[in-house]
Amino acid sequence: MSVPGNTEIKSKRQGRPPIIPDARNRILDDAARLFAQDGYDGTSLGELAASVGVTKAAIYHYFPNKKEIYEAIIVRTLEGLRRHVSQVTAQASGPEETLVRFMIAHADFFEEHYDGFLAMLVGYGGMENVVMIAEAQKLRDDHEQALRQIIADGVAQGAFRPVGIDTTSRAILSMLNWMVRWFKPGKGRRAAAFAQDYCDLMLGGLRG
Repeated sequence: MSVPGNTEIKSKRQGRPPIIPDARNRILDDAARLFAQDGYDGTSLGELAASVGVTKAAIYHYFPNKKEIYEAIIVRTLEGLRRHVSQVTAQASGPEETLVRFMIAHADFFEEHYDGFLAMLVGYGGMENVVMIAEAQKLRDDHEQALRQIIADGVAQGAFRPVGIDTTSRAILSMLNWMVRWFKPGKGRRAAAFAQDYCDLMLGGLRG
């Protein structure tokens, strides 16, 4: 004869997520690496589960599907980028130093989180979850607005000549973001060194 209470307990136990230290970030880290290595379509949830060291079913305790994992990588990367750059630029004084710090901090974060950054740049336009799209959009807008404000402050203070704020900020972000097309971590110069070169070029054109 079955005992209802035992059935309920068993059901609850089956529903518990596996015990993995910092499981969500572990999944996102390994997924970003696999996506960067083999592409989104070339990576299966089974391969991801094997990399993390759990069953495929365990992945579903944290994410409903592969697309949600990909979009979570994008949001997490943008969150980290915005936080890191904000912390670094908060210590600067004057528009020139702030711009230098912004560009180098952006490049440092890109190199340190290369896999996630690659996923973000490649997959941003294909996001589908409306909540995560809104989060990603706000983070990206905040990051871009911070750069525009640095340029605007430089123009207002006479440190930079009058320039198109939006055009200049887009040019800077394009130089920084699309290093992903050719830069490889651990091979040659650091990303920050290239960012410094870019910054020297920009400042040469911005100074009044």
